[in-house]
Amino acid sequence: MASKKNPQALIREINEICRELDAIRLMEVCGTHTVSLFRSGVRSLLPPNLRLVSGPGCPVCVTAQGYIDAAIDAARLDNVTLCTYGDMLRVPGRSGSLEHLRAEGAAIEVCYSIRDAVRYAGNHPERQIIFLSVGFETTAPAAAHGVLEAAARDLANFTILCGHKLVMPALGALLAGGDIPIDGFLLPGHVSVIIGSDVYAGLVDLHAKCCAVAGFEPLQMLSGILALAKQMKAGTPRVENVYGVAVSPEGNTHALASLDRVFEEADTVWRAMGTIPASGLELKDEYSRFDARKRFALAINEDYDPPGCRCGEVIQGRIDPPDCALFGSECTHEQPVGPCMVSSEGTCAAWYRYGPATAGRRRS
Repeated sequence: MASKKNPQALIREINEICRELDAIRLMEVCGTHTVSLFRSGVRSLLPPNLRLVSGPGCPVCVTAQGYIDAAIDAARLDNVTLCTYGDMLRVPGRSGSLEHLRAEGAAIEVCYSIRDAVRYAGNHPERQIIFLSVGFETTAPAAAHGVLEAAARDLANFTILCGHKLVMPALGALLAGGDIPIDGFLLPGHVSVIIGSDVYAGLVDLHAKCCAVAGFEPLQMLSGILALAKQMKAGTPRVENVYGVAVSPEGNTHALASLDRVFEEADTVWRAMGTIPASGLELKDEYSRFDARKRFALAINEDYDPPGCRCGEVIQGRIDPPDCALFGSECTHEQPVGPCMVSSEGTCAAWYRYGPATAGRRRS
């Protein structure tokens, strides 16, 4: 359960514990945590020997370049309207971005949910509607319901380009490499609402890592960091859920049942991390008629990083954004080179707006 102490008391306790410890390296898995830690000022109040690094929890940032290029190819097809979340518009592909295509007249609509795209398909039966379906277990259940709605309405003009990914296989892949020092994980509250806290047991049993599930408010994040510091001090790693008001051990069984009905696990390419077995979702055969890749023969080509871009290292906790030579010069929020500077949950965007290296700069 979350601590009932005030933030000042939590900060004092974290600092007291960390004085008794060597350097601590914690990974905030989720991009929302990264942004919230900066924006709230929590990050600046932590002891100097407690280092926070970012993980592969920003859905736009981990989407492989091949998917972005396939989305751009789809937007160029005749009689196709592409529906997408706004963050995907500005991600650079090898031949521009969706934002550039839209400026040139391509039919691209920004949606807030897959239901908007389903509704658009129903209102425009003369056009083929492709929805860019990306995100982790947080958005995947809604995608499943969207596909089920399209099936119930027998919408022959609706498909999705599926890019959903699963959190746990990525964390396992990070640790399996053995070359990224991580003492513990601050685990995402919203994903955990769906998948539950029990699924993280492998991080403890197989890798002896401290784990805390936390929400995104300052008190919730500080409670999670304190829980991790206490585990480190005691030498007893475990999965601790400080967000019990929203996260249960088993997760949202109804949402998980929807996922299981529509999708199946698939080997998936992650930006700069390669193909991770059973780390993504694809439509089951029963719903393959809604697969844009199959209907339009869209190719997902090899992954690719723009020259000099180190987004792949940032999302694996290998470097901080200022370690990239492009950060703040060639790559800015106004003119992004990589996805970590584009997404509202991107680590580079968070450092650019709020980070110590950018103090005094005009924030966009």
